[in-house]
Amino acid sequence: MYKLIEMQVEASVATIYLNRPEKRNAMSDDMRTEFIAALEHVAADREIRALVLTGRGKGFCAGGDVAGMERRMQAPPGEIAFNGWARQQRVHHTQSLLHTMPKPTIAAVNGAASGLGADTALACDFIVACPSSSFTWSYINRGLIPDGGGMYFLPRRVGLSKAKELIFSGRKVAAQEALDLGIADRLVDDLELVGHAQAWAVELSKGSSTALALGKTILNQTFELTSPQVFAQGSQAQGICYTSAEHREAVMAFLARISPKIMA
Repeated sequence: MYKLIEMQVEASVATIYLNRPEKRNAMSDDMRTEFIAALEHVAADREIRALVLTGRGKGFCAGGDVAGMERRMQAPPGEIAFNGWARQQRVHHTQSLLHTMPKPTIAAVNGAASGLGADTALACDFIVACPSSSFTWSYINRGLIPDGGGMYFLPRRVGLSKAKELIFSGRKVAAQEALDLGIADRLVDDLELVGHAQAWAVELSKGSSTALALGKTILNQTFELTSPQVFAQGSQAQGICYTSAEHREAVMAFLARISPKIMA
């Protein structure tokens, strides 16, 4: 079904591999189309409880495909802007699918995550790095601004001033600094990277999928909402949770002093 990505599902965790290793997994238009299809599948499949994203070969994702950039510049002058706008809609749709995935998402960053690759890692809930990992918001070196969510996600992880420094300079952030700054959440050995992320995904997704999806949706907005808005959305979400089979099972299991199936 897929050529430029691979997807495996084990223990209710989907692992998506970006699969253009000869290009360090640079995101081409064709890869993006497959990536969108895979993300939509993961979001819709109730049997999949979490997602791990990583890359084949020596790099996580080298960013946008430069050959695609060249083709865009060769379009007639009167079409460049609209073509660029249309492409941006696809980029933003992809990043939004990842960011709003109603399940835990973990980026297992093998090697370099550059430009759009770094933004894609940030669009996940958590980032696991290894000694070979690096991050760079290198858009400035192509005369561009971060268009994959970096201007939204990065300040929320490192603060506004540090985000400006990383975006303005386009410098490389090695794995240990990424951990120290809060870009990465965990640092593990290279050989343990994907397995560690998969095991963490299982741990994070043991609970009620209903409560997790609703809670994540609200948490993703908390920097923009007022406290009354968070409480209001929380009340609505809790009302849905009250009606869920998972809540009923958990309460009955507690009263019977047994473990609920959702935590098995």
